Amino acid sequence: MKRITTFLLVFIPFLAFAQEEAILKNLDAKADFYGGIAKQIWSNPELGYLETQSSLLLQKTLTDAGFKVQAGVAEIPTAFVAEYGSGNPVIGIMAEYDALPGVSQSASPFKDPVVEGGPGHACGHHLFGTASVAAGISVMEWMKENKIQGTLRVYGTPAEEGGGGKVYIARAGLIKDVDVMMHWHPGSDNEAGATSSLANISTKFRFYGEASHAAAAPERGKSSLDAVEAMNFMVNLMREHVPMETRMHYVITRGGEAPNVVPAFAESYHYVRHPDAMVVKEIFARMVKAAEGAALGTQTRMEYEVINGVYNLLPNETLARIMQKNLEKIGGVVYTEEEKKFAEEIMKTFPAGVKASPEDAAKITPFIVNEKGAGGSTDVGDISWLVPTVGLGTATWVPGTSAHTWQAVAAGGTSIGQKGMMVAAKTMTLTAMDIFKNPAVTKTALDELNRRRGDGFVYDALVGDRKAPLDYRK
Repeated sequence: MKRITTFLLVFIPFLAFAQEEAILKNLDAKADFYGGIAKQIWSNPELGYLETQSSLLLQKTLTDAGFKVQAGVAEIPTAFVAEYGSGNPVIGIMAEYDALPGVSQSASPFKDPVVEGGPGHACGHHLFGTASVAAGISVMEWMKENKIQGTLRVYGTPAEEGGGGKVYIARAGLIKDVDVMMHWHPGSDNEAGATSSLANISTKFRFYGEASHAAAAPERGKSSLDAVEAMNFMVNLMREHVPMETRMHYVITRGGEAPNVVPAFAESYHYVRHPDAMVVKEIFARMVKAAEGAALGTQTRMEYEVINGVYNLLPNETLARIMQKNLEKIGGVVYTEEEKKFAEEIMKTFPAGVKASPEDAAKITPFIVNEKGAGGSTDVGDISWLVPTVGLGTATWVPGTSAHTWQAVAAGGTSIGQKGMMVAAKTMTLTAMDIFKNPAVTKTALDELNRRRGDGFVYDALVGDRKAPLDYRK
């Protein structure tokens, strides 16, 4: 009996290791296949809620693999849910695929727009969506072969860049039975720490005045541009009187048509961010008061539209430690000589003081826990307040690259981006397998979520009851 027990103690871990190795080798064998999908999306960058071809391509890939796909969920034409299996646990993997405006770029280490002023994947969502699909298919095949109990879903989540697609998916109740949600993001390093982000409300303020000849009859005009400028001046004065972690930024999207016509309509687009969603709501209310004051002082009429609102990301250390272990097992991105030369050319375009080397892409950032949000905002935040959520970032860009730049677009269209994408796909695959094999971890993760969000939490979307802004990029 002792010999049998010893044999099982040795054999079972060996069998699990052999399964993992086979799954990882299978992903390696399909790297070019998934790289081709990512390149198709990269070559045809589509803006938020307009990602028709990108969404259809990912849906078809999942359907061909055996998933049941429901398209057009949450009243969003480009959103979808792909499902395999039944019962608990329920694990979701989120996929993004929207591009950004104005950052068109070829896969070159020097600035070279494909279409001047056109869109581009400067946040790497072509890689994001593809890796999530690759992980989903890989886990599904493992579940099928080993008769694993549970439900696996891939959520197609459009318009992360300011459109808040996940907010509407959450509000529609599409994640209410999910036990664990996974995501990842392209970046310039490899990390899976339990970290947060900034909550954000973005709003368009519109002012309506009266047009008039600016020289012959200026007294008859009521300038909407004056109102925009007055509001922006007051908002800028607010910077001294808000918590230091606050970030406020804006652009004037409409300022009039000609200098000799008093503008009858003008518009500014504002963001306010902070690590705490409730603080964001308070500062936003003050911003609205500034807009009302500007309208009163210029005798114009003001209205505003909340375009997007997202919570800060709620970290889950329980799940993050599992993902960190798997990221360390997979390892980072190792460049070929050709990729290293590309990276070195990209690095020449960085501002002075940016310290990075091509070898940094192979490193794994040590595990950290940081509940204080910083950097950008993401609609993953809303998901993380409702479901235990875990994510990672991988080096799909040259180390030292900032998101939303032509350098990010360039690397994302090369083998460097593809390699980082496959690191993410492998890490999410192993993490999902770990949770399916040990579903008790979902209870621990949920306990942590409840502790972090506090007693009596009730989800209230920062966008209110508005429908998804399907035309915000038109």
